[in-house]
Amino acid sequence: MDGDTDRGEQNLLGQFLRARRELVAPETLGIPVHGTRRVAGLRREEVALLAGISAEYYLRLEQGRDRHPSGQVLRSIARVLQLDDEGTAHLLGLVRDDDRPRRPRRARPESVPPSLAALVPQLPFPAFVEGRYLDVLCANPLATALSPRLVAGRNRLRDVFLDPAEQALFPQWEAASAALIAGFRRSVGADAGDARVVELVGELSIASPTFRRLWSRHDVRERQGGTLTFQHPVVGALAVHREKLLVTGTDGIVLVLYHPAGADGAERLALLGALAAEPGPVADPPVRVEGIHR
Repeated sequence: MDGDTDRGEQNLLGQFLRARRELVAPETLGIPVHGTRRVAGLRREEVALLAGISAEYYLRLEQGRDRHPSGQVLRSIARVLQLDDEGTAHLLGLVRDDDRPRRPRRARPESVPPSLAALVPQLPFPAFVEGRYLDVLCANPLATALSPRLVAGRNRLRDVFLDPAEQALFPQWEAASAALIAGFRRSVGADAGDARVVELVGELSIASPTFRRLWSRHDVRERQGGTLTFQHPVVGALAVHREKLLVTGTDGIVLVLYHPAGADGAERLALLGALAAEPGPVADPPVRVEGIHR
């Protein structure tokens, strides 16, 4: 086997280091660029030099031949790779998790705590419960009025990347999808052997070039709140604040809430609520994507 070849999905540390160094422009670190470089981003020896370690040692890290670097070494590399706090924590976590026995894992079933399942339909805003694999576990009628894909049994990654009607809800679709991937990677952590992770990543990598490109960046971000605008087919531009609240006592399940951002957002959300109370569909029906079976 070639020494530079990753050991399948097991060398998560090497995959992460290589992906992140390819995203760093040499100029940002004061490295002059003359002519055409044969590699994207930084060379291995440049990372090693700036991190204060030998090029041979850094090569062993990328190749998976040294899986127990010190925290000091990893933080030095993180500084060179311009990782933020979440990216640095993820890098450190890859080494800690590598000490655990590796064995194929079955997808773990997820369930909504009964009290939360009773609460969601009563909330006055669009709300749904999202699992660690970004499956929709339950949703209230307002959430389904916002998007017909927000129903139990759907998956946010599949819908955002494979369903044109879902994509149309996001004026800044690529930014939204990149954040979704980064949150998914943070949610599953180093569980690359999890059967559900393998299934989702494999399916979407084949079906969506955009997913494949964004996944290869190894971006990591907490699943977090923010402010966004939906372009709803019935009520138009709907500005909301998004909250993602971790459900204690679960393995990564979150409650997602959308509440109005400003007076206009409140008016449009009230209109959406009125439409949701009427019989019949309030938005576009789900779109079937060829080759994807749900």
